[in-house]
Amino acid sequence: MLALHAVGAGLFAALVAIGATLAIERWGGVVGGFIGTLPSTVLPASIGIWLSSENPEAFQQAVSVTPVGMLLNAVFLLCWRVVPPRLPSWSLKVQLVAMVAIALSVWHVGAATTVFVADGLVDPLVAGVTCTGVTILLGIAACWTPRSAPKGRNPVSITALLLRGLLAASAIGVSVVLAGVGSPLIAGMASVFPAIFLTTMVSLWLSQGSAVPSGAVGPMMLGGSSVSVFALLAVWSFPALGPVAGAAVSWIGAVLTTTVPATLWLSRRPTSPSSS
Repeated sequence: MLALHAVGAGLFAALVAIGATLAIERWGGVVGGFIGTLPSTVLPASIGIWLSSENPEAFQQAVSVTPVGMLLNAVFLLCWRVVPPRLPSWSLKVQLVAMVAIALSVWHVGAATTVFVADGLVDPLVAGVTCTGVTILLGIAACWTPRSAPKGRNPVSITALLLRGLLAASAIGVSVVLAGVGSPLIAGMASVFPAIFLTTMVSLWLSQGSAVPSGAVGPMMLGGSSVSVFALLAVWSFPALGPVAGAAVSWIGAVLTTTVPATLWLSRRPTSPSSS
């Protein structure tokens, strides 16, 4: 049964991951960035973790750490804006390899530190609320100065899309398995491994150049905070309403309180002339 939960959650996550890349390619960094960061993959992950958890307390611990992971993801995304202009004049592919290594190293160091420090020392809910607030502030700061967020001009290859789906499915599937074997804190971190962000950046970088993924960074950072809000709502809604109704209430609440206001705010701000 655990394997079935993991496979089902992983397949759904794969479909969302592929759709997010196509959204950014089709509609540009602002709209596509928000669509790509809707709390979608966390939805099957949370249901899978709930079904696999030994008790509600283990589930709450797992989802409470999700905002911590999303803060790490925001820093991961910020690397894709800050680091590229400072790389040597290497070829595009060599620069990409360097970017992947740097961004993943930053994320893994942060994740390892979080698991080591937070386990038993920090109340997960307090950490979750705090990290959600910091993520929102970082996202606003990243979007404050208008930047180019162009649409893609070249289609992302089928291979890149399938790879992105596979990585996302693997991350979500592993998180469900970890929850089922009694590792809720690590499961929560695994559920927000930046598989979608990583494959988005890589596939768009290779097919469109560095401008398209860089333009999507700010909206994706801000939009990703909806995942944190979903997790905080799920702490209450799943035990109270059950996994299906709880997931629905958490998803709608996160979108209405985070995604919609952020999208409206960005859409009314002046944009860079080259963003269309």
